[in-house]
Amino acid sequence: MKRELRSPFLVVNPKCYLWGKEVYKLAAVAQELALKYDVDIIFTGSLVDLARLAQDFPRLVICAQNMEALRPGKGMGHVLPEALKEAGVQATFLNHAENPKTVSELTETIARAKELDILTIVCADDVADAKAIAQLEPDVLVCELKSLIGTGKTAAMDYMKATNEAVRKISSEIKILQAAGISSGKDVYKAIASGADGTGATSGIVCAESPETMLREMVEALDRARTDFYKR
Repeated sequence: MKRELRSPFLVVNPKCYLWGKEVYKLAAVAQELALKYDVDIIFTGSLVDLARLAQDFPRLVICAQNMEALRPGKGMGHVLPEALKEAGVQATFLNHAENPKTVSELTETIARAKELDILTIVCADDVADAKAIAQLEPDVLVCELKSLIGTGKTAAMDYMKATNEAVRKISSEIKILQAAGISSGKDVYKAIASGADGTGATSGIVCAESPETMLREMVEALDRARTDFYKR
């Protein structure tokens, strides 16, 4: 059964900045915060770390950073969906700016993920891109301007609201994540205030003076935003 994702949620995406002991340590903090605040935290990791993260941190939504439409059999060096599923992975990112897919690849991979009840978190750039990808019915659509990734500068509220509106006109079932440049609790609050279901960060957390302290700040802000915008 596919993991149900509750809004608002946070994505912690270490990419390749952290691995092994360091990513495990951050995941332990994320698990603690997910339990304390009763929020959903999606946590990504490199392929070799995913099984251990899924086993030891069941409160987190463990997420692959990529998946392919491969089926069992030939496929040397590729990422098999069934292997991810058996490892305990519940979600996958697709089409990130650092690992883009063609339209056909994206269509096929989303379909494969649906077969296995793996959540798809698919990245889009501008409003037109978001509209096009929404037609493929991902579980989560990441609205993230490529030009702002890793800059510490968030998108303008006009962009956030425009992409939120564009996606929801196509499907009310798709959850919307506003990202790029999220580097503080204030940024997290702003993203949820725009009407998004979630937000997330990479360098804003892992490159902070204290990643643990920053993660705590962001989850606390997410909790405040939930109270202000989801519990009225």
